[in-house]
Amino acid sequence: MKNLFLLSVLVCFSSAIGQSKVPSAESQIKTALYACPETFQDGAKILGYNQKGELITLREGNNGMVCLADNPDKDRISVSCYSDKLEVYMARGRELLAEGKTEMEKREARKIEIDAGTLVMPKEPAAVYVVTATQEDLDFETGELKNSKIRYVLYKPYMSAAETGLPTQPALPGMPWLMEADTHRSHIMITPPAEKQ
Repeated sequence: MKNLFLLSVLVCFSSAIGQSKVPSAESQIKTALYACPETFQDGAKILGYNQKGELITLREGNNGMVCLADNPDKDRISVSCYSDKLEVYMARGRELLAEGKTEMEKREARKIEIDAGTLVMPKEPAAVYVVTATQEDLDFETGELKNSKIRYVLYKPYMSAAETGLPTQPALPGMPWLMEADTHRSHIMITPPAEKQ
């Protein structure tokens, strides 16, 4: 009986080890495109993860939109799409984190580089679309996503409340506001109100 129990445990353990926590490329692409406006979906470049957890290009693009699949190491589902004018900024952030920098060290390093002109940012606000959900909302096999929430972000360094005419704190539901005003990370946030259940 004891041997039968040990065998059961080993079989379950082997099954768990054999299962990948990284979805297929097709599944990642489908999930990532939830954050992409429909007009850009066919030509968007998709970045995602291989079975080793390394970030790779899953699909080349041709229309100036880059989509980033969900990071399988994170607890919550988060996918984003953004103007390729922001890719240097986004890639630099990923690079700094991979080097072991903390979030604050990453911010400071990018600030120094933006101010020095070595990290080039768009001269006009560039869009980012972010979709979030819980793990339970994702169908791992198909990439289908339920109950997701979206927010829209427009990045441009050193935007001010006076320049944009926007408040620097959230106000009415869905109203645009300026986050981190007067900094290298300033961005306009637009979060549609949650739908009533």
